[in-house]
Amino acid sequence: MAYHRHIWQGGPLIVGESQDEETMTILSPCNHKDHVGDLVMAGADDVETALANATDWMATPVAERAAILRRASDLYEASFGELFALLAREAGKTAMDCIGELREAVDFMRYYADEAERLGDQPARGLFACISPWNFPLAIFSGQISAALAAGNGVLAKPAESTSLTAHRAIELMHEAGVPRNVLQLLPGKGSVVGAILSADPRIAGLCFTGSTATAQTIHRAMAEHLAPSAPLIAETGGLNAMIVDSTALPEQAIRDILASSFQSAGQRCSALRVLYLQDDIAEPFLDMLYGAMDELVIGNPWEFSTDIGPVIDAPAKRRIVKHIEAMRSQGRVLKELKAPAIGTFVAPTVLQVDGISDLEEEIFGPVLHVARFESEDLDAVIAAINGTGFGLTFGLHSRIDSRVQQVTSQLHVGNIYVNRNQIGAIVGSQPFGGEGLSGTGPKVGGPAYVPRFLKAQTCATAVPEGTPADPSEVQKALDRAAKRSAAKLNTLALPGPTGESNQLTRFGRGTVLCLGPSAEDLKAQAMAARAAGCWPVTVDSEGADVAGVLAPEHLASLTKLDAVVSWSGETHLRALRVALAQRPGAIVPLICDCDLELRLHLERHVCIDTTAAGGNAALLANVA
Repeated sequence: MAYHRHIWQGGPLIVGESQDEETMTILSPCNHKDHVGDLVMAGADDVETALANATDWMATPVAERAAILRRASDLYEASFGELFALLAREAGKTAMDCIGELREAVDFMRYYADEAERLGDQPARGLFACISPWNFPLAIFSGQISAALAAGNGVLAKPAESTSLTAHRAIELMHEAGVPRNVLQLLPGKGSVVGAILSADPRIAGLCFTGSTATAQTIHRAMAEHLAPSAPLIAETGGLNAMIVDSTALPEQAIRDILASSFQSAGQRCSALRVLYLQDDIAEPFLDMLYGAMDELVIGNPWEFSTDIGPVIDAPAKRRIVKHIEAMRSQGRVLKELKAPAIGTFVAPTVLQVDGISDLEEEIFGPVLHVARFESEDLDAVIAAINGTGFGLTFGLHSRIDSRVQQVTSQLHVGNIYVNRNQIGAIVGSQPFGGEGLSGTGPKVGGPAYVPRFLKAQTCATAVPEGTPADPSEVQKALDRAAKRSAAKLNTLALPGPTGESNQLTRFGRGTVLCLGPSAEDLKAQAMAARAAGCWPVTVDSEGADVAGVLAPEHLASLTKLDAVVSWSGETHLRALRVALAQRPGAIVPLICDCDLELRLHLERHVCIDTTAAGGNAALLANVA
């Protein structure tokens, strides 16, 4: 299978490849012998050609766009065999994972088509760059693109290099369904080339990214320097995810869900379980059952229906995971390890002992489960440690005590919480997915706030602020005072799901919001909107503000306890503010210059509960410690 271009130049689709272009041979990670296909890598000239000829999709009414996306979803389903083969051979997906991924991709297209029709014809932002990962080369790739298209944007899609053949076939099907070729273009290539150009070209009106936190920060800095200050970065950046299993949990259910959460997809899901907190009272027999269940797992060729776990994506990924396991082995921390095939990039599912989540400095993206023990009276300390990582993507809890469920879920700063079930495989429309802090910017994919982020927002640019400089130490004191208050819970929406499952999407205030005016009227309006959104505003600049004077943009790089910045100043000043914010380490702090602040000042958290998992009269366990 050879890749052919999907770059529009005002005539027929360019097909073929010149002799001087860089090509990449794709071999299956299962054995590194199966030749899946050859990829022509896009270069700087290709990116310029795509940008020069790109257009948005606003000329097509929203109903017609929605119909085309639904037609594309039908073509996906009709092409299931071909797509399954690509996913298995190129990405090492098992049959179960292939089915789930196709289902999610189709659900995204249909859900976003419905959402676009619900919102009606509204202005799009223009051109969106979509940069997607290799671990969900069909679902995340299609989800990003279809949301942008549903809103009427043009899309330049940059897939992960190692899974670009899957992306190529998906683009073919979207074009076949009726998406114009100058509206949707494929730019496979190196991130250092294609990604770097797209994130720094002012013709790009917004960027959607799924990948590492470090890469998201690099993209954010480039966007701050070159794109419009209002250009959104919609980023999902992984997590260091935990699960707590207490002494009231049903072992069979918990172990089933631990196996799926830790080892399905060879642990290569951003939602995967990384650290299991196991109550010490039940630890020994529970771990014996877990090890026995692991022994039943089949590791091998993902094309075989009997296979449970396939390979990791490539040799560098395997080396990173094995290096971590070997470091832990040298400390005597390996509790259980299966055997993996010698050929291919397989990593054996492994259980490692840790004292807590703080032992991990980074996410180990593979089939590795870390186990820590805890005493019942230390539960609040465990929750604090999980929050202390700064990540906030998924969390799992197995308990049959309602008060304990409430105790845990009310304290966690996590985007998706799962109770008495596994913590992977979020369902579009039922379990909107996405985190906070180091785990992403929001809004949640597959949820009601996602497509609106791709629509053009009205900005309130006014004059550049003038006046005496504000004292940054006084600003920090005001932020410290505001940060002592908890963001408010706003409202909860019950979402559809199967019988026996509760899905609740709750909006919270984002936290501490720095309001920079520039006028007294602007500050008053910003502070009022922040309070209405459950946030705590700190106002700087005019008479009657918390801190008098004009805050120099460079101070935003070092101020702490800051969750968002609002300013309606002119574009040059806004750019300086965003550049300073982009220099911050850690979580990406948004600069909000929209006139309507409501949606931008919210966080979304979702709780999914398997209500059938009580397994008996849970009231009898009310006093169990």
